[in-house]
Amino acid sequence: MKLARRPNILFITSDQQHWNTIGLDNPEVKTPNLDRLAQRGCLFERAYCPNPTCTPTRASIITGMYPSQHGAYSLGTKLDEKHPTLGQALSENGYKTSLVGKAHFQQLISTPEYPSIESYPILRDLDYWKKYDETFYGFDHVELARNHADECHVGQHYALWMEEKGLTDWAKHFQNAWGDYKFTDFDTSPQYLKWSIPEEYHYNAWIAERTNALMEESARQDEPFFLWASFFDPHPPYIVPAPWDGLYDPAEVTVPQATPGEHDKNPEHFRKTQEENPDFSDWKEEGGNAMHGCSSHLQDKESLAKEIAVYYGMISCMDKYIGQILDKLDALGLADNTLIVFTSDHGHFYGHHGLNAKGPFHYEDLVKVPFIASWPGQIEAGSRSAAIQSLVDLAPTFLAATGTAIPRSMTGLDQSKSWTGQQAPARTHAVVENRHQPTTLHLKTYVDARYKLTTYYNREYGELFDLQADPGELNNLWDSPDHKELKAALVLKLLHAEMGKEPLPMPRVSMA
Repeated sequence: MKLARRPNILFITSDQQHWNTIGLDNPEVKTPNLDRLAQRGCLFERAYCPNPTCTPTRASIITGMYPSQHGAYSLGTKLDEKHPTLGQALSENGYKTSLVGKAHFQQLISTPEYPSIESYPILRDLDYWKKYDETFYGFDHVELARNHADECHVGQHYALWMEEKGLTDWAKHFQNAWGDYKFTDFDTSPQYLKWSIPEEYHYNAWIAERTNALMEESARQDEPFFLWASFFDPHPPYIVPAPWDGLYDPAEVTVPQATPGEHDKNPEHFRKTQEENPDFSDWKEEGGNAMHGCSSHLQDKESLAKEIAVYYGMISCMDKYIGQILDKLDALGLADNTLIVFTSDHGHFYGHHGLNAKGPFHYEDLVKVPFIASWPGQIEAGSRSAAIQSLVDLAPTFLAATGTAIPRSMTGLDQSKSWTGQQAPARTHAVVENRHQPTTLHLKTYVDARYKLTTYYNREYGELFDLQADPGELNNLWDSPDHKELKAALVLKLLHAEMGKEPLPMPRVSMA
């Protein structure tokens, strides 16, 4: 790969976005700016997250390691600062590295053993954030927030920006209490579907404005940059300011539903989600904390349609501000020398298989993500690829694209030559991990060009789907007598995949 000069990297992410919510392939959703980005680059159709929850995958993105390797294996855990990161490596190679928006590398409660600056009460200590000028996981510059929509976790740099813009009563647009923490004397109930905050103060506007300012600064200083614009939407709660809350008619959206009997062959925790008051007590363990998705997922079709309409509205609103970032890149004359990647940290259920949001259910809806890569002169414009991608590959790929040495701790694969057509696809498979309890909810999935296998720690049950014959994943073949040999072969492939992703922290420099 011959480069006249080192490319900039603009990394744009959404949060919990279903893979099939880009307008280019789904006419129910309007995403003109993501569409044009795809037309300028390659739309990858088989991209997977390493874990279908926020912290584990986000930590994998910057470390190039799987959650079982970097240790931030679930929500409520912290990524250890000892790990080499993408930002650190690029910064040492002369790049200005920045992150604006959601990090979620740390937990909401700080302890002496596991301190967190993404925690209470420091989140709302605006004096602290006014003075904050430190590197964060290798990023030279960060501007952070922690809330999804009107969650009370608001604060940090986003709250400072709202005040600078004149919204001094911003707290009225957000919930005011979480656990033992209460921030105002008035009560703000959770909002639903329509958010009271004016669009000009929405965090999408903040992320776009600050991203553009940082690109301008790098252009003035003629320095290469790595810039992560990390959006929060369309992660629930389902609310968005006007006019986006009314952009889609609930009567006109497709509402996915469970297929009768589809969970009959699935593990018990799938079936329990279709009960009114399921009992998941047998899955709870000491130290396990909350279990996302282990509850009833039953919902009437009418209310679900309203939520889908707003979910789409959140995506379209975000797309508008992604467009502002792409426009600024063009205006600065940087587009031709910038590698742009758009993706999401994991997928989302909105009725698929009778499920909502996320949980220990490794359907494509949750573990597959939208993924676009654009790099003028390097990646073929308007192309598509079924080559398997994993978000754990992003760090080594970005480093290779910039001519930066890849730390040996990184176990993701360099996809750069595959993206540019210089070599065959780097992957034959992806591995997805999920661990919300020490043992009872500890699962791993192996997925290749045709098959998907999910195994559970110390459990006899599992899932096996033929994605070619059964793309809707309705017929679990795990216990099928006719597929015993296939299951055994895939279990062996999963074992080989696990062995293949073990890190080699140093080379053998001597025979003994």
